[in-house]
Amino acid sequence: MLKVMKGLAEYLDMSLGDLIEGIVLHAFEGRLPFGDETSEKIRQLKSVYGLELTADDSHRLDENDEP
Repeated sequence: MLKVMKGLAEYLDMSLGDLIEGIVLHAFEGRLPFGDETSEKIRQLKSVYGLELTADDSHRLDENDEP
C-alpha cells in the first residue's frame, strides 16, 4: 500500500505527506479525493505492486503481533 501511495505522490508531483493530508481532508468532508484519471493511475499502480486489498479488507486487518 505504501509503495502505491509513494508512486501516486510521485505521479502527482507532491510529497507523500501532502497526498495523505489531501486524502484525509476529503474523507473528513465525505468527498472523493480523486477523479477518474487519478483513479486509473491508482489501479495501474496497484497492479504493478500486486496490491489486492480493498476498503472492505480494512475491517478484517489485525495488527496483533501474536501468532
